[in-house]
Amino acid sequence: MPTKQHAVKQGIPRVIAGIATLGFTFSMAVFSTGYAAESSASIAATRRVELVKLVRQDCGSCHGLALKGGLGPALLPEALKDKPPEYLKFVILHGLPHTAMPPWQRFLSEADAEWIVFNLQKGFPGGY
Repeated sequence: MPTKQHAVKQGIPRVIAGIATLGFTFSMAVFSTGYAAESSASIAATRRVELVKLVRQDCGSCHGLALKGGLGPALLPEALKDKPPEYLKFVILHGLPHTAMPPWQRFLSEADAEWIVFNLQKGFPGGY
């Protein structure tokens, strides 16, 4: 007979999936209104430089310095073309449980994550 602790452990992935689905659905409505483009434009030039360095160095330590993949998958436009932008933003901010992908929400705002996703999907800049 399963214990209460076992039942709780089995329910956690379902809860996480449910929360992610709700957040994704709500966020897609916001994202599809053009909010991402507006907030991406509002990132200051100095912050854009910081974000390029963060992606190239910190993300690059797992995804490869040229973002072609490594411990983590490639972050090139062709690898991300079928991924919804809001899903990618969610992964950046909240990480992926049971993987090496950490949450970055302590260091990045939603606008920062949107800017990163927008640029990853079009081809990430090399520097400023």
